[in-house]
Amino acid sequence: MSELSIAQKKYLIAQKKHKVTVRFGRLLIFVVFLLAWEGAASYKLIDSFIFSSPSRVGLCFVNMLLDKSLPGHIAATLFETVASFLLVIFFALSFTILLWFHKRLSETLEPYLVILNSLPKSALAPLLIVWLGTGYQTIIVTGMSVAIFGSVLSLYTSFASVDPEKIKLIYTLGGKKIHVMTKVILPSNIPALFSIMKVNIGLCLVGVIIGEFIAARKGLGYLIIYGSQVFKLDWVIMSIVLLCIMAMGLYGILGLAEKRYLKGL
Repeated sequence: MSELSIAQKKYLIAQKKHKVTVRFGRLLIFVVFLLAWEGAASYKLIDSFIFSSPSRVGLCFVNMLLDKSLPGHIAATLFETVASFLLVIFFALSFTILLWFHKRLSETLEPYLVILNSLPKSALAPLLIVWLGTGYQTIIVTGMSVAIFGSVLSLYTSFASVDPEKIKLIYTLGGKKIHVMTKVILPSNIPALFSIMKVNIGLCLVGVIIGEFIAARKGLGYLIIYGSQVFKLDWVIMSIVLLCIMAMGLYGILGLAEKRYLKGL
């Protein structure tokens, strides 16, 4: 037992060292990149007007915070992303459940779902503007269009891969389809749902930015397209950095929720 305990301690220490090394490596790469970028701009190795620099991006961020123009753009993009994400999860889960209950319907619609999932969603944006106008609802629908069809296909595949022996057991005990869904299918697919959600949050953000490129007067996507048109490239790069931070934050929240769920099992 003592040898096993020593081995366990060594393993835990090695794991902690591994995590620290990985985190330090990530931080080092980030710092070296910023220093190299700033140095290249300072010594005129790159044109700071075109490529900007960390100091210029930081100054732009502070100035836009002080004049209170930036929080509105961040809030608009965040609201549209979260709204499209929640609607995708609701409609994808509801539609997948419907397809599972009606196998003939799922077989009929499968090729259409594959086609719609493969369709470049940027091609739909101009039509959505004509149909829905230029409000936030168009941007939310654009965000949904990027993720919803793939979510339905992935969820349905996951539903179909549930252990058939568990389903037979429910039927053997006198259960019905609704009991199979609530007692076996849904509980078994919560990990898969979390995985799909973590993919969808990024896809919804991409869709929202596509919508903001075309139909917005506010948002980080609007800042990117407007900044590129008037050659305010500090705005463009700052907005891209903020989008990266937003994506990491939303993904991290979902990852934390998944960990808490798995710990509760």
